[in-house]
Amino acid sequence: PAKIPKLKLPKDRQYVVRLMAPFNMRCKTCGEYIYKGKKFNARKETVQNEVYLGLPIFRFYIKCTRCLAEITFKTDPENTDYTMEHGATRNFQAEKLLEEEEKRMQKEREEEELNNPMKVLENRTKDSKLEMEVLENLQELKELNQRQANVDFEAMLKQYKEYEEEQKRKEQE
Repeated sequence: PAKIPKLKLPKDRQYVVRLMAPFNMRCKTCGEYIYKGKKFNARKETVQNEVYLGLPIFRFYIKCTRCLAEITFKTDPENTDYTMEHGATRNFQAEKLLEEEEKRMQKEREEEELNNPMKVLENRTKDSKLEMEVLENLQELKELNQRQANVDFEAMLKQYKEYEEEQKRKEQE
């Protein structure tokens, strides 16, 4: 076996893999919606000359379920997501927009705090008030759970048996 020469495989070799659509998309040729989680037999290849922090980037080729047009997308390890290349358009994602909005708000707040020292104090007081409210709500929930946890199941069973016996006596009379 050591004397047998190794097979020289090309670097851009494609493998057939079974994968699920990572996001909702719409085919550009026929308009078919392809939902997240739809299973495909896809071709997978490593993208040449594209690496992010030593991680290889993969490209996937799938076919539309209606018109068999080719749709391609790549992995995006920088954002832990996928990027659409061609063949389809990615549908609206509320989670991504919400995340971007939160980042923008945080950035604005940090810029305000850098320019205005009074704003830093105001934000700290707001944060501490919010934290106090959260702690109070948590304490109330703990107390409520404690009250509900004091149920004596033995007494309940005993009371139920007495009730059944009373019902039997009434039936016999």
